[in-house]
Amino acid sequence: MFRFFYNNFIPYSIKLKFNWMTMLQMQKEEKEYQKRFPSPVLTDIHLRNLKIISDRDAMLNLLPKNGIIAELGVDEGLFSKEIISKCKPQKLHLIDAWDSMQYTIEKMETTKQNLKMELMDNNIVFHKGFSYIELEKFEDHYFDWVYIDTDHSYETTKKELNSCLKKVKTDGLITGHDYVTRCYNNFTRYGVVEAVNEFCVEHNWEFLYLTHENNRHISYTIRKIRDNNQ
Repeated sequence: MFRFFYNNFIPYSIKLKFNWMTMLQMQKEEKEYQKRFPSPVLTDIHLRNLKIISDRDAMLNLLPKNGIIAELGVDEGLFSKEIISKCKPQKLHLIDAWDSMQYTIEKMETTKQNLKMELMDNNIVFHKGFSYIELEKFEDHYFDWVYIDTDHSYETTKKELNSCLKKVKTDGLITGHDYVTRCYNNFTRYGVVEAVNEFCVEHNWEFLYLTHENNRHISYTIRKIRDNNQ
């Protein structure tokens, strides 16, 4: 609605001023962000096995099947359905705070309705709480892979990755959404790139997949670097 009103009823002169102010604000935010957070440089060792995949649905086809999986950040469960359909999880843990203006408790009920048929198999478990806190409740080396799609801030993503480091199996994967520096819908600055790159450098992990969606909401998959380079 806002976009329709903006495109059709706001004078061009006001749009121009608004866009200029937005650009200046983004530049200011970027300078402050670069001062506050690290910018680790990936080397060939982190990228030598990287494959570019068309989109995250195609990426799901390449991820392990019949495993124990966690999805952090579920919203209404639409991507959960894709995980279930393509990866046939032995157990799927759906973790979300469901406690904000955008992601309310009602959305958890909507998720259950969207997954009504899938829930009949009794292999889906709901967890209401902050992702990195809920992850700590699982035994170490429990998950085959974890998919991260929560608030995309540097701080939260770093906590999630560090929790996953303990909770995924030694040959497990960490994968996630929005490996971009900024949301293109509302210009929010994300910290996923910095957090994921820093994690790979510090803990000796490598990129396995990056997706290539036209909307640039890119997904990633990383794993521990293997000595045999396979």
